[in-house]
Amino acid sequence: MSAEAGAPADRPSSPAQDQPLTGMRAFLIVWLGQVVSLLGTSMSAFGLTIWAYQRTGSATALSLVIFFYTIPLLAISPLAGALVDRFSRKWIMIASDLASGLSTLVVLALHGAGRLEIWHLYLIGAISGAFQAFQWPAFTAAITTMLPKAHYGRANGLLSLAENGSGVFAPLLAGALLGLIGLGGILWIDVATFLFAVGALLLVRIPPPLRTDAGAQGQGSLWSESLFGFGYIWQRPSLVGVQLIFMAANFIDGLAFTLTAPLILARTASDELVYASVSSAGAAGGLLGGLLMSAWGGPRRLIHGILGGWALAGLLGTALMGLGRALPLWAVASFLGALMTPIINACYQALWQAKVAPDVQGRVFAVKRLTAWSTIPLAMLVAGPLADRVMEPAMQSGGRLAVLFHPLVGQGPGSGIALIFILAGLGTTAIALAGYAWQRVRAADLLLPDHGQEQPPTDRIAIGF
Repeated sequence: MSAEAGAPADRPSSPAQDQPLTGMRAFLIVWLGQVVSLLGTSMSAFGLTIWAYQRTGSATALSLVIFFYTIPLLAISPLAGALVDRFSRKWIMIASDLASGLSTLVVLALHGAGRLEIWHLYLIGAISGAFQAFQWPAFTAAITTMLPKAHYGRANGLLSLAENGSGVFAPLLAGALLGLIGLGGILWIDVATFLFAVGALLLVRIPPPLRTDAGAQGQGSLWSESLFGFGYIWQRPSLVGVQLIFMAANFIDGLAFTLTAPLILARTASDELVYASVSSAGAAGGLLGGLLMSAWGGPRRLIHGILGGWALAGLLGTALMGLGRALPLWAVASFLGALMTPIINACYQALWQAKVAPDVQGRVFAVKRLTAWSTIPLAMLVAGPLADRVMEPAMQSGGRLAVLFHPLVGQGPGSGIALIFILAGLGTTAIALAGYAWQRVRAADLLLPDHGQEQPPTDRIAIGF
């Protein structure tokens, strides 16, 4: 990263200097590193999910792995955002990648020694989550200084393409390789891919953001800068409204997402290949959605990509997944639901990148994720016990819900989880439609000025339908 604070993102440079490694070329190099890294991460996540479920047979155990990863990630986010705005975003990304690689090495060592336990995954996941709190705000804020506004939607589409593209191959590769090289071999692949991502970052220059009035107003102690993002969002009612929609949708949809592996494995007697096929179908849908967004850039009114995407994902993805009882319908639902995810996320992120001043994006984006994800840990805690202790027993023969919903989801293992999927899908769609009824949300991209055109907010807390 250049030491010249305030240097423009595309300042002229000689061909012999750093021009080939700035702008879109630099972004594509970093993006390629993420493609490779995410392939390894997805493979190890798949292998560890199979290992944990076979060892415990519990949906609660699987949901707790995600829970302990997410809690420190969210708790540290405001501090991480302040540090991202203070220091080099490039080197923060490198440090985060190295920390994740070290976490994988610890899991590898424990597994190799035959001492890996489920609680180790909780602890190591918490440590990894703490470091990953820095990665995402640094990367998304770096896009703003690397690329012009016209490419924000496409860049975020490429990020989804990286995530889902690696996911197309990771479940099938991991499922095939588990029998050949075991979980240990897959973890070694993950470590190598982290090093590749770090190498890609070392090749590029990520320009620092220009200084803005918002950045000057937010300057202060580390504590005050950590809290700055909350006030920045609170003063803009449309951003508050968008966040409330995401908080509600993430909770409802998160109940189902947490139970995806238990649903498939319970209904197929732990068939790894079926689970891998469903995961790959979802990744293929996400891949197509990422390709669409990278070429299209999203609708002119980004809010339509957000609300319309949530509505369709709830119906065609989550609810349809619950209706399925075998691979074909599960694969279709997984594909269609994942197809909408890059559209939702890319439009959501592009909206914030266009509206938030670049030199405070680390702080604001960290708080954005903290608030949008704040309901996910609750969904993770509720999902496992809701499935294991309430819905599954209620859907067995003689259960309280079996008579009503037996024609819809059948009976036997997984039927209670399937009913959770249907209800969650309908709830997610209802939340998205409520967003259209809320004028602050429906017109968010019109009411908020782009950065560089900011005006003091005149309707700070006037949030209503």
